Amino acid sequence: MINTIKDRFDQDKLVRVMAFGQLASPKLVEFSAKFANIHGIWIDQEHSAIPHAQLELLLTACRAAGLDAFSRVALPAGYTGFMRPYEAGCSGVMAAQIRTMEEVHEVISWTKYPPQGTRGLFLGCYESGFGSVAADAHLEQANAQRWLSIQIETSEAVDLADQIAAADGVDWIFVGPADLSCNLGVPGKLDHPDFLKALERVSQAAHRAGKPWGTLARDIDYARRCHDLGCRLFSICGDSDAMKMGLSMANERFATLCGDED
Repeated sequence: MINTIKDRFDQDKLVRVMAFGQLASPKLVEFSAKFANIHGIWIDQEHSAIPHAQLELLLTACRAAGLDAFSRVALPAGYTGFMRPYEAGCSGVMAAQIRTMEEVHEVISWTKYPPQGTRGLFLGCYESGFGSVAADAHLEQANAQRWLSIQIETSEAVDLADQIAAADGVDWIFVGPADLSCNLGVPGKLDHPDFLKALERVSQAAHRAGKPWGTLARDIDYARRCHDLGCRLFSICGDSDAMKMGLSMANERFATLCGDED
């Protein structure tokens, strides 16, 4: 049985995940489950060309490998972009490019069944047991177990961090350091005072709302700083990062063999 991200949050445990986007494949899911010491993967449908059919294959591989999984979806994807990952078996969806509370409430509505939202009912999918679960039972279970995370990656979202974190239907929040630092005018400078001030505001908002928060943390110093601020979920690398690190290590290991030869 998969120890889900929600389970780990409920148990006040740390969560380690890995991003899949540029090199995503079922085989890489198997490798990651064996070697990466992670609890789940998040499938990036904002910055990659992963279509829904590929998402379904990746989720099937995750279930076979014992990994939880969620999808990142940008606001312009609309209702179907947010709803369909749940049907395919994602435990949650992370909403990107959110700037207003109106957008937050719209996404919540898309991801919750009535009366909490406006999500449409389809029982012929993995989430509902391909029709083996009664409609009323499925609605109750999905509204209770499926979660929504909102990314904080703009100055507008930072200003609304308290409202976003406190919103009914938002389960946790996620700091996107690349976009946030870029939006603040300090791209990639995660130790800049302006970025650190924003990070602290987000962590304080999550704490006040009693909600977990996570971040993408390729740098250990940044990860430790976030941990000290109460961060509970860490995206430790992406699929292309893992490939780059592995190839670089192989190159260093055999560098003396080839010397200066081309």
